[in-house]
Amino acid sequence: MLTPQEIERYARHIVLHGVGGPGQNKLQQARVLVIGAGGLGAPLLQYLAAAGVGTLGLVDDDIVSLSNLQRQVIHGTPDVGRPKIDSAADAIGRLNPHVVVETRSLRLSAANARQLVRGYDIVADGSDNFATRYAVSDACFYEGKPLVTAAVGSFDASLTTLRPFEAGTSGAPNPTYRCLFPEPPPEGSVPSCTEAGVLGALTGMLGAMMAMEVMREIVGFGEGLVGRLLLIDAMAMRFETLRYGWDPDNPLNGTTQNDGEGRLAQA
Repeated sequence: MLTPQEIERYARHIVLHGVGGPGQNKLQQARVLVIGAGGLGAPLLQYLAAAGVGTLGLVDDDIVSLSNLQRQVIHGTPDVGRPKIDSAADAIGRLNPHVVVETRSLRLSAANARQLVRGYDIVADGSDNFATRYAVSDACFYEGKPLVTAAVGSFDASLTTLRPFEAGTSGAPNPTYRCLFPEPPPEGSVPSCTEAGVLGALTGMLGAMMAMEVMREIVGFGEGLVGRLLLIDAMAMRFETLRYGWDPDNPLNGTTQNDGEGRLAQA
């Protein structure tokens, strides 16, 4: 139940058609795991906390550096040298003391991903490397957790939502991350933001859109991005949405399925 103080805090949601009191209560009861407190995770965490998501889990093993502050707006100059999970947790506490923050100072991997996502209702991945993206998307498939996942380049970005453990309206399974990107690119073929740079405001825009997609999944308003990939070109300020579907050859829910232990078995 919302307290009188929370009712005032979330008043603009409560009067909003499509959210209202029932939607705000869903947000309060939700448990969301955020992977990364960097360029995408920073605005994502801020908007989820401001929206009143009851519990935010945060996984990150990095420390704040001065070069982060151009885009990772949840951290400030006095936080340089601190673990990002501590700096982010303090910022969330200042923004909304009603939010519970659960921090884990570690790197998500294929070995620990399923255990990490298991305790949450929905996962939002703002990581900056392919190994983590594949590990968290596989784990969410096996644990039956919706995943909002995004990636950002120098002047471009993408965003989608995955619910591959459910069937779509056609009766076929919803697509997996591996339906969209079957294999990671060759090592070193995609430059990091350290090498290529990244537009700070673009990460803020995409992180806020991730938060909106998480809220849409929790509350249930509008049309989500399951089976749709949102592409952003910040140079031209152009947005495109592409539809993509289930690949029967994918190793998770395709005609040859993975049993969740790294072995393939015929469906």
